[in-house]
Amino acid sequence: MSIGKKSEAVKVVVRCRPLNKKEEATNQERIVEVDVRLGQVSVRNPKSSGSLLKSFTFDAVYDVGSKQNELYNYACKPLIDSVLLGFNGTIFAYGQTGTGKTYTMEGVPTDPERRGVIPNSFQHIFTHISRSQNQQYLVRVSYIEIYQEEIRDLLCKDNNKKLELKENPEISYVCVINPSRIEWKERCNS
Repeated sequence: MSIGKKSEAVKVVVRCRPLNKKEEATNQERIVEVDVRLGQVSVRNPKSSGSLLKSFTFDAVYDVGSKQNELYNYACKPLIDSVLLGFNGTIFAYGQTGTGKTYTMEGVPTDPERRGVIPNSFQHIFTHISRSQNQQYLVRVSYIEIYQEEIRDLLCKDNNKKLELKENPEISYVCVINPSRIEWKERCNS
C-alpha cells in the first residue's frame, strides 16, 4: 500500500481484486496493474496489442494480495478515531457490480483475518465504548445502497423499499427520506 498525506479530509483508495473463477475458466486476461508503492493503477486496452497503459494515482492502492486489516488501518481507522471524538464520518464504496465492494465492506465477519470494514468499524467503536468511563455515546449507522439511481436502506427490515431523494438547490441541502428517519446532509457547493 502507498500512503498519501495523513491530513487529507477525503482519501481515495482503490482495491483491485483477483480474477474470479468464472473469469479464469473463460481465460480472461488481467488488464490492470497495481503499483502499491506509487499508489498507481494502470489499465491496458485488451483490444489493442502493444497499447500504452493509462495510469491513475490515488492516495492508496491495494493489490490482489492485500489484507482486510491493511485497508482498514489506513483508510478507515483514522476516520473512526475522529468519529469517536464526535465528528461525523462516511465510508463510501463505489464500483461496478462484481468488483469486490461487498467483500471489502463486509468480508467474513466471523474470521478476524477476512473481516471487512463494517465489522472492523463496529468492533473498534464498541471496544472503545466498553473501555470508556463516565461518558455517554449515541451511535447511529446508515448503510445505504445507491444502484441504478435507486436508494435503499440496507439496515431496514424491508431493504427492497426505495428511499426518496429530495433536493433544494436554494438551501444547498440534500434530504434522504426514510420512513423511520429523515436525514439532512449538507451538500458541497463547488
